[in-house]
Amino acid sequence: MSKNVLIVSGDAVEALEIFYPYYRCLEEGFNVTIASPTAKKLQTVCHDFTDEMETFVEKQAYGIESHASFAEIKPAEYDGLIIPGGRAPEYIRMDESVPGIVRHFFEENKPVGAICHAAQVLNVVPDMMKDREYTAYPACKPDVTACGATYIDEKVHTADNLVSGQAWPDLPGFMKEFLRLLK
Repeated sequence: MSKNVLIVSGDAVEALEIFYPYYRCLEEGFNVTIASPTAKKLQTVCHDFTDEMETFVEKQAYGIESHASFAEIKPAEYDGLIIPGGRAPEYIRMDESVPGIVRHFFEENKPVGAICHAAQVLNVVPDMMKDREYTAYPACKPDVTACGATYIDEKVHTADNLVSGQAWPDLPGFMKEFLRLLK
């Protein structure tokens, strides 16, 4: 039986962090649903690092279709959740459906993959994050510790059902761990 994977995101998602997991899961034969505040073509962005900037730069990237709105999602129909980073997490976390979606995966101990700025989405269920260990983009360390969790300074970290990664360069290890938990 094929697995069902849910990816929650929105406009300004980091392109590699949505495309890589999406196609990798399809390659495994999984059914993948991308959900966002409204079902639409999402505008992704490319984050890169340059010598002249102390932080990343952002450029417009490819579009990708969202299949459903958050309100349409029934989390019990999914076996795993992936939360990509970029700027999308800062606003999708405010959608009223997102806490229930995220909470379901932790309550049911289903695999959750959170990379980069996804820590901002995990903040919507602080009681589920309390006393956990995970990593995120280093600038999101305050988001991790605000939940009562421990920030782990590793490229990829797995603890219980949560696989976390710091940024898009860490996607191979991140997806390897997520797929290991899902299978």
